[in-house]
Amino acid sequence: MSTPTRTVLTIAGSDSGGGAGIQADLKAFARCGVHGASAITAITAQNTVAVSAVHAVPPEMVLAQVRAVLSDIGVDAVKVGMLGTAEVTLAVAAALEELPAGTPVVVDPVMVAESGASLLDDGARRALVEEILPRASVLTPNLLEARVLAGREREATGDEDAEAESLARAVLALGPRAVVLTGGHRTRAVDLLVEEDGDGAPVEIPGERHPDGAAHGSGCTHSSVLAAQLALGHTPLQSSRTARRLAAEAVAQGLRELGAGAGPVDVIGLERMRAY
Repeated sequence: MSTPTRTVLTIAGSDSGGGAGIQADLKAFARCGVHGASAITAITAQNTVAVSAVHAVPPEMVLAQVRAVLSDIGVDAVKVGMLGTAEVTLAVAAALEELPAGTPVVVDPVMVAESGASLLDDGARRALVEEILPRASVLTPNLLEARVLAGREREATGDEDAEAESLARAVLALGPRAVVLTGGHRTRAVDLLVEEDGDGAPVEIPGERHPDGAAHGSGCTHSSVLAAQLALGHTPLQSSRTARRLAAEAVAQGLRELGAGAGPVDVIGLERMRAY
């Protein structure tokens, strides 16, 4: 008997260059064998070099998109990415309250684009911490995002591993049920998982680093794969391991020839597909 098709909803911004955001999320969902639905929070004019313009979608339209999917197709997991404004963040929080009980929610706290552009204003940052993080099943910050969320932007330490564990626990205290501190901005390319359940011991999730790859959209891809794996019934640890592996593969086979900046990741293997 075939496995029923699972659906994962991404609530995030659109990247006109196709490397990150909604576009990366849908490709990651397809790679995992789940159906992808979307609710767009913002439209960005973006390429591999810069974000030149951002247009926030009206909050009522964000909520309407989510409700349209829930009322007909349903969802088995949700990924939350770029929120942009406080108003949109509050609308997304309201949308999450309408999910069936127990629906996994993966939150990627998108604050800065690969090009360096800010994607979250101060009001939205406060709303993210107060309204979204407590509703998250898994939060997936990188080192820089974790420092901001924990209020430690100026913290300096010579022990990076100790800082990573301290940050992961500090962010966990903000309300999510689990935190995966990703390793892309650390010297050691190791993700760190901490969960509120169990013995509380952090779990390292090692992986390869691919400095010659293309990384635009790697964070979006990681969190989307994680959400897809949760939708398929895997545990947070299993899902985190798969997300680490597939995100690394996507960077390794990234499209370095596209654009003048950080090229897009390739999670579905375009070169392999062209061979058919």
